[in-house]
Amino acid sequence: MATRKSRVRPEPVHSRAAINGHPLHPMLIHFPVAALLMLVGTDAAFVWTGDAFWARASLWLAGVGALGGWVSGVAGLIDLVTVRQVRRLITAWIHSIIAVMLLSLASLNWLLRLDDPVESLLPWGLGISLVTAGLISLAGYLGGQLVYEHAVGVDTDQAARKHAQAKSTEAG
Repeated sequence: MATRKSRVRPEPVHSRAAINGHPLHPMLIHFPVAALLMLVGTDAAFVWTGDAFWARASLWLAGVGALGGWVSGVAGLIDLVTVRQVRRLITAWIHSIIAVMLLSLASLNWLLRLDDPVESLLPWGLGISLVTAGLISLAGYLGGQLVYEHAVGVDTDQAARKHAQAKSTEAG
């Protein structure tokens, strides 16, 4: 007979950069991540077609990704430096360091493209876009660990109440 391990619910780690209890960093990060990942696609489309439209699209995606990432990063930084439980997590520090590295590269990528989006795309623009996408994957994985393993920004008490309420509704 298989036994089910009981899991200890982690203490809630509330965000200081939040609106009505909802952390800002996870709300804001989706847009710059999407822009920087789409940047790889538009760079590839330019290489494939040679159409300057794709180079101009890449310029805009690089700018939105870099600027949006820094705005989202400020919200994450507020939590890192003001929430003691977050400051104690090595995962949070590694996530932050990787995020600063990728945002620095994304900003460089955007600045390289400002004068001439077509000429600056190869080889540096595409190369930086690919490295940035790799760093996004790593930072995203670590961010997921912070949420799902350490409950950063998650109200575990509220989640437990909602789970219990749902179970009683199903049984009732």
